[in-house]
This record gives sequence, structure tokens and C-alpha cells, in this order.
Amino acid sequence: MTLFTRRTALLGGAGLLSAPALVRQVDAQGAFNWKRFEGERIEVSLTANPRSQILIRQQREFEALTGIRVGSEGIPEQQHRQKFVIEFSSGRPSFDAVGISLHVSKRQVGRAKWTTDLRPLIADASLTAPDFDFPDFGAGAVAYSTQADGRMDTLPEFTDYFILYYNKEIFARAGLQPPKTYDELYETAKRLTDARAQQYGFVGRGLRNANVVLYTSFLLGTQQRDTIDANTRLITDTPDAIWAGEMYKKLMRETAPPGSAGFNWNEAQTTFMQGRAAMWLDGVGFAAPLEDATRSRVAGKVGYAVVPAGPAHHHCCLFGTGFGISEASSERKRGAAWYYLQWALGKENQLRYLTSGAGAPARQSAFRNEEAIRSSRFARDYFETLIKSAEIARPGLPEIVPVTEFRDTLGTALTNTIGGADVAAELKRATEAFRPILEQSERAT
Repeated sequence: MTLFTRRTALLGGAGLLSAPALVRQVDAQGAFNWKRFEGERIEVSLTANPRSQILIRQQREFEALTGIRVGSEGIPEQQHRQKFVIEFSSGRPSFDAVGISLHVSKRQVGRAKWTTDLRPLIADASLTAPDFDFPDFGAGAVAYSTQADGRMDTLPEFTDYFILYYNKEIFARAGLQPPKTYDELYETAKRLTDARAQQYGFVGRGLRNANVVLYTSFLLGTQQRDTIDANTRLITDTPDAIWAGEMYKKLMRETAPPGSAGFNWNEAQTTFMQGRAAMWLDGVGFAAPLEDATRSRVAGKVGYAVVPAGPAHHHCCLFGTGFGISEASSERKRGAAWYYLQWALGKENQLRYLTSGAGAPARQSAFRNEEAIRSSRFARDYFETLIKSAEIARPGLPEIVPVTEFRDTLGTALTNTIGGADVAAELKRATEAFRPILEQSERAT
């Protein structure tokens, strides 16, 4: 059975262009039917996170709806990125649908054309549920899922904003309000640090690679804002870049717990959950465990706020994920995988993301469901922070192929500063080391 109709291939005038390798001229398949691929089995490869947990937990719902069997697994983030690149490169990936961190792998996946252009599927009424409502996806999320050549090779799942978590109990005892600027953040963190009581004003990522997105949060507040200029040249040793590095260094050295040089988000999250840090700046998708009273000492005491402003701009880091369908899968499996994407990123699951604290969904309708928001365990400031963050969001990483090498190189420099190394010297060394890697990558594009 062929997935695409001749009608689909002719929809380019509507902005939904065909994928030449997949489109066939066949008779229309008729009305949409959730049981069309009944009996098929697909494999789904996901990054281990609260959103994937929701989908795996609710998976039987999809299987009952469609008759499609699903084998799915959540793999830790770093391992998952390595796994799907190796498998895609082999030409025989073990999965049919895959979650992709767009801020890391978008350009690599797009350049290799590893995943299917989804526009023809969206345009085909026999393959897309009548209530799918594609316009419900936010324009920014759709743009993030679209390659420079116009191919939309992932369906938007999640927009991850960096926000400021703060311990309302600690702030109330000190008579303080959440900081509005990064200078205030540093001063507040110093004031709330009491090492003898094992209370620290701030906790954040210090681990090489993972720490770069905290650094770029500060850089976004400068006049420069970005790590790459308009000509794709690396600019990480400028005065603005050094200012951001100094802010990172003094927060991590003077106000964070011992051992922070080895912290990724999970160690930072645990520290905050234990009530040992007054503030934590990180992704909104890590909120759910904080409000779990069986695991968190700060449940009911967490405040949520947009990140502070820098000396020139007020932005928060934006990251995003999407779900793609493997081009290497058979046509029937691609069809079944498309059904899975429609269910996984449908309105109900996206609302589950929001109300459970798993993060900011790509669909807009979730934010308009007042009844669900009122019944959520999260206070109103959580949802208000998400809406405000969307207004000031800007990509926190450059869209380049060697983004992992970028994070490794710059991240090493940042980790070194926590140990006392000079910021300007470390950033200069990292810039000189990575610049030829970036230039070579761009020549190959």
C-alpha cells in the first residue's frame, strides 16, 4: 500500500511541497481511518525525560486506538544523540520514529535528509486525522522544525525555555524578591549563600558541554547576544563574551555548592529539591519533580520567574525538540509512525505535558485550557512564566553541524574557570581551537 496520493504531490501551491522519494501517483485511499495500519509494529526511540515518560505510560491508548504495536524506549540524552546518529549513518536504523533535539541535531539531520518531509502527510486527508489541527502549533515551533530548504522533517514537540526557579521560603526569610537583572542575581545569590549551613545562593550546570547553555543565557543579555555572527564566524572571545564568562565564573565559584564543576541539570535539580539552593536557572521541562512531595523538600515552595535581564537585552534561551520519521523505514511503517506522531503530539498529550510540569508544549491550545490549568498542581506563576518566556525567547545554541564539538570545546573553558582559570584566556583558547572546526564544517555544507 502506498502512502501518498497524486493529489498530495500537487499541493505545492498551498505551501505543502511533495517529498519526491516518497510520492506515488495512486488512487486516493479514502477517508481517514485510525485502523488503517492495524497489525503493524513500529519502534520509537526517545530521549529519557518527563515527556517521554508520559508517552510511554499512555502508549496503550495509542495501541488500542490504532491496532499498531509500539516498541519504545527512553535513552539518556547524550547516549540517545550518539545512538541515532550512528544508526542513521549505517543506513539501517532500528527505529521508525525518533525524538530529536533540534538545538543540537537539526542541521545534521536536515543535511543528511535522514527524516521524512512531513508536509505531504499533513496535506493528505486520508492520512491525517480531521482534528489534527496543524495551525495549533506555534509559529516559532514550526520554524524550529523546518530546515533552511523548506523541508519540515520533524513535527514540533516541545519548546524548552530557561527560567529562574527560586525557593520562596528562603527568599521570604531574607525579605528578598526575585532578581530582575543578572547583576541582581549575583548580588542576591551572594547574600543567600551560607556555606556553614549548607545553603547556597545559586546552583547551575558546571559539567563540560552541559554548561554552555547556562553561559549563553548570560550572553543573550549582552549587545552581542550570539556565539556566531551573521557570516557564521565564531565570536566567543569578545568583550561581551568575556562579560558573560565572568558572570558564569563568579556565580559558580562564589555562590554554588562544592563540586558544581561536575553538575549537569540532574545534579542541580537534586540540589534545589533538597532545599540547598535558593535559585536555579535551567529548562522549564525539569519542573515536575520539584512539586512532588514524595521526592522534593521544596514542593509547594517553588517560585517561577522569567530569567533576569542582561546589560543590553532581555532574552531567555530557547531550545526545542521534534519527532521525525525515518526515511529508511518501509512505506507502511512510515505511515504507522505518522499515526504515532499525530497521537503523541496531539492536543491531549500536549496538555498533559503542560499540566504535569513536563514543559512547554508546541501547541498553543494547551495554554488556553483554563480548567486544566486551574486543576494543575502548579501555581499560576508557572504558567505565566511560560507565556512571558515565549515572548523573549531566542535560540541558545547556534544552528551548526558540529554543535557537540562546540559545546565540548567551549564547555571545557567554562569548567576551567570554575577552578579559577582566567576567563579571557580560556575563551580565547577555546575560540582558536574551535574556529577551524566550524570553518571546515561550513565548507562541507
